[in-house]
Amino acid sequence: MTSNPVPPERIPLGALGERMGMSLVECSADRVVLTMPVEGNTQPFGLLHGGANAVLIETAGSIGAALHAGPDSMVVGLDINATHHRSASRGLVTAVAEPLSLGRTLTSYEVRITDEEGRLLATGRLTCLIRPAPPRE
Repeated sequence: MTSNPVPPERIPLGALGERMGMSLVECSADRVVLTMPVEGNTQPFGLLHGGANAVLIETAGSIGAALHAGPDSMVVGLDINATHHRSASRGLVTAVAEPLSLGRTLTSYEVRITDEEGRLLATGRLTCLIRPAPPRE
């Protein structure tokens, strides 16, 4: 298990993260920073979709958990929650994930999502289970 920073370009965001325009700014088991545009991730009324916040929370927390677990392990989400504090209709949002608990079998991350003015838009928590990685073929 490691907390050393990893170059962001070495971490895949997955098809959904790429489709949503996420960009990884910083990543280690101790801190993950992701950005995402509001444009293209809105609900019918033009506001940032709450589900987009949830995807951002899960992506940021999962990256931190995977870095904590190390290359011989995999992580799966067990629990996610999100509280939406205010809306956004444009610009870029930033998610910062920091660990609440880094165990051998479970991790929990708190994620704070802010707008470009630093206003808190949402908070969330992700708990992941650490399992041995399947054999590589």
